[in-house]
Amino acid sequence: MFSSIGPTGFILLAVIALLLFGPNKLPELGRAVGRTFREFKEGARDIISDDDASSRKEQEKAKPLAAETTTAEKPVDKRLPE
Repeated sequence: MFSSIGPTGFILLAVIALLLFGPNKLPELGRAVGRTFREFKEGARDIISDDDASSRKEQEKAKPLAAETTTAEKPVDKRLPE
């Protein structure tokens, strides 16, 4: 995304931001942007972990069902040996 912007482009953007927001508001703006990115990352992690947890729950539900069918198919021999 920023591969076409060189060092002079970043300097120009910083100068424009300084002129628009002033030196007092610029740190606040930086913190707000940082918080926004952090919250976005946390939200993305939550969504991914929720998807992983739901798929694990589905797998755990399927495992006991598979175990029940295998034990039901094999009758237990309770006769004494001859």
